[in-house]
Order: sequence, then structure tokens, then C-alpha cells
Amino acid sequence: MANSPHFRRRSSTFVDAIHDLPEKEAMAPAQLYSTESGRLFHSGRIVISTVGLPARGKTHISVAMARYLRWLGVKTRIFHLGDYRRATVGPQGEIPQDYFHVNASPPTILLRQKILKRCREDIYHFLEHENGQVAIYDAVNPVSSGRQALAKEFAKRQVQTLFIESHCTDERIIEENVRSVKISSPDYKGWESKDAVKDYLRRIAARHPDFETMEEPHLHWIKMINAGERVIVNNCAFGYLSQRIVFYLLNLHIKSRQTYFVRAGTTKTEDSYKADASLSDEGKDYAKKLSEALTSHREHEREQLIARGGPNTALKPLTIWTSTRKRTMETAEYLEEKGYRVRQRAQMSQLNPGVCEKMSEKRIREEYPQEVEKHEQDPYHHRYPRAESYHDLAVRLEPIILELEREQNDLLIIAHESVLRVLYGYLMACNAHDIPTLDFPRDEIIEIIPASYQNETKRIHIPGLPSPIIPGSPEDIQIPVPPSGAVSPFSGIGTPQNGSRTPVRGDMSPKPGVGSSLKMVLSPPP
Repeated sequence: MANSPHFRRRSSTFVDAIHDLPEKEAMAPAQLYSTESGRLFHSGRIVISTVGLPARGKTHISVAMARYLRWLGVKTRIFHLGDYRRATVGPQGEIPQDYFHVNASPPTILLRQKILKRCREDIYHFLEHENGQVAIYDAVNPVSSGRQALAKEFAKRQVQTLFIESHCTDERIIEENVRSVKISSPDYKGWESKDAVKDYLRRIAARHPDFETMEEPHLHWIKMINAGERVIVNNCAFGYLSQRIVFYLLNLHIKSRQTYFVRAGTTKTEDSYKADASLSDEGKDYAKKLSEALTSHREHEREQLIARGGPNTALKPLTIWTSTRKRTMETAEYLEEKGYRVRQRAQMSQLNPGVCEKMSEKRIREEYPQEVEKHEQDPYHHRYPRAESYHDLAVRLEPIILELEREQNDLLIIAHESVLRVLYGYLMACNAHDIPTLDFPRDEIIEIIPASYQNETKRIHIPGLPSPIIPGSPEDIQIPVPPSGAVSPFSGIGTPQNGSRTPVRGDMSPKPGVGSSLKMVLSPPP
């Protein structure tokens, strides 16, 4: 995989890991079972090949599809043809003027064939020698004859080909995608905004005259029109996995929107799974300051966008999701009074702690020593008696994940830390080992910004909160530790000392200001 720079990057949990390769085989967060071959759902090998002009959201679709399939445990990898081009000519290399034209010169055609050959070789190696199941080939694939030849080539190796076309006639979507790509594409790193837009529009113009939309009756294809406004499916019934892909795409759109994660406020009584207590006075004060910090940040972001040359338009509507617990609904009340729409989601209830609720660490060790030992080995999949594991929670949240993909407004999620960990783990492609240790202190709002190549993250500081309500949930104790008698009402106890830990606050606190770029340093074991 030396041809693609994305395949050499290792990420922290504060960086989207969708392009990282796992260091070792492990169960995915929502994977239900494993097989000796590594392939699931009684499905063979599939190549998903994108189709569409530049700025139509092909890369966004590729990344989103890989995120969902890998979450389910399907061994999936993205092969961006642009990465291979950049690796071949170098990051500052000169691209021939006619590179993006169909009728290019012979030297340019030879260069394109060389790049294409390297990409295809990596696809074959992944599918045939690494037990890969789905390879996503992210390229323009503009002409029908080329797509038919591609499907025949893969068929010779017993690989099904599914084409996904993103077809846009709405100029507003294209303009938004151009702005997004010029910011996130490696092609335009260090470019002036005006020059990046001009060059990208030149690429689109070069492809447009020769582009042929998907109409081939004998090929397997899905056509998404105007960011999911309409979807056409042709001849895609070749297995359960293909149907799962179609279902996911029916919920997907490529319009830009922000997602915010925040903890619920503190309650009048001790935090408990069984009790459904209302917010305390401190909790109400937190809810008010949270509302003020979020509205101020969104307006500040709008002003910055206008200053960078963006359109002077109103803020995108904000929808708020809470669980059905009182403390989450009451945390949203200040925003609801301002006219924002609030919706309750029963699936977003916190992790069920089972018999360990309100038991001290010492008592848990005495009464359930074997369970503690199992939990130390695998804090993500282990469940205490009559409790839920993080894996159970991830499976329960799958309908929420699909709604998350379908939501077109900006979205604020107010929930317990266990729920935020799982949803954040999905959007940032965290592995199962990291999810139980993710930290969400109450004085920060986590903002996830979708981009073409990977999601980006910010932490927004909520000022003026008393220090006792800021730390993470009580489950963040370490095991093994000397018995302390500390109450641990949740099933997240037992993060092993020799594993990944909740990050040190000093490594992740934002710099002064409304928001700061998010970087994380995992603290080493003590």
C-alpha cells in the first residue's frame, strides 16, 4: 500500500481513523460474529466503484460507506485514485494540462494507465491476500465503455462490481461541495482559496463534455440524485450485503452539517440508572451556560465563514436529540424555549449497569472476581450480570446511527457519556478498544465537522462552570487499583492500566477562544 499516503497515517482517537489500517485483526464495534475467512453475511467479494463528475460527493459517499461497513465488521478499504496520482507525481509534482481530459495525449494516457495499474494491483491484493471483502474504488469512471470493461475485469476474479453514481443538477450542492473540497482535498493544501476554486472548476469543465451517466441495464448500479433527493437502483439483488448497502444509501445525504455532543446536567440526587431525577440547581445553571456557549459559537463560525468569502446566509437549523431521561430533556429546555426543535430517542438511554449499580469497587471485586477479570481483558464486550456491554449499546444504537446519517440539519446530541462514546466512536472510526475510555468533560462541547476525506473535530469550551461537575463519569476509575470503596454506579469500571486510558485533561483542553482544533495525546501507562 505504499502508493497511497492515507494508508500510512496512524491516528489518535481525536483524528478520524477511517483511512487507518488496523494493526491486528479485532472485532469491530458493532460486529455480531466472526468467520474463519473474515467475510460476513454469506457474501463474496465486492468492489464498490464510484461514478460522477468532480464536486458531486463521490469521496464523501466512499468514506461514509466505509465507515458504516467497518462498524458492522465488514473488512472494507477505500482506494482513492487521486491518492495514487499524488503518490506517483509527488505532492508538488506537475500534472499534465490534459490529465483530466478524456482525449489526452499519449504520454498522459501512459501516466494514467500506470497510476490505474498500481491502484488495481492494491485492490486485488486486498481482496485476494488480506481477506478483504469490500474494496471501494473512488474515481470518476466517466464513460460507459470503461465501466463495462471494469466490471468484466473484476468478474474474471469472481468479484462483484457495484457502481454508485452521485448525480447533481442542484448548483447549490455543487457550490457547497467545491468549497468543501478546496478546504479538505490534499490537492489544494497551501493554495489560495481563489486559485483552488478556479483550478477545481477547470477540472470539472474538462470532464463534463464526455461524461456519460449510468444507464447500463446489465450492470449493478445505484444512482443518487441531488444528495439523496431521489435514488435509482438497478439490478442490485446479489446478496444480503448488497441490500444492506442499498438500505444505507437510502439514508445517506452529502449535504454539509455539524454534529455536537454534550453531557446532560447534574441531578438533584446521586446519578443512578434506576432513578430518573431532575436537574439540580447546578445542572440548570450548566444547561443555561451550555445553551449560551453553543449559540455564541455557531454565530461566531458563521461570521468567520463570511469573512473567508462564504455566502452571507442564515445559520442552518439546529435539531436537538435527547434520551427519554429527565436530566437530558431538562438540559435541552433552554434551547427549546428559544425555538429549537427537541426530539426524544428511547434508544439513547445510558448503559445498563445491572447488578453493579451503586456497588463499591471493593464489593464488586469481592462478589464478582471472575467478572472483574473478564472485564479487565475486554472492557468493550464484557457485561456484568444483568448489565449491558458497550457492544450491546452499539447494536442498540444502530437505528440512531442511520437517523444520524439521514439528518440534514445541524444536530446537538445530549446524552449520557456511554452513549456519546459509542456515537463518537462511529463518526471518528474509533476501534472497540478505545471507545470505553473516551472522555467527555461537562465544560466542553464536542463538534464533529464532516469533510470529504475525513471528519474533523473541535472542542468548544463552556466557561464559568464549577469544577466539581466537570470530570467524566464515575466509571473512569482504573483497574487494577487498590480497593478504594469508591462508588461506581456504571458498568464501565475496569479500564485496564496497561491499555488505552482516558486522556490527560492538559493534553486536550482548548486554547482560549470560542473553539480550538482538537488534538489528542494518549497518556502512557503509569
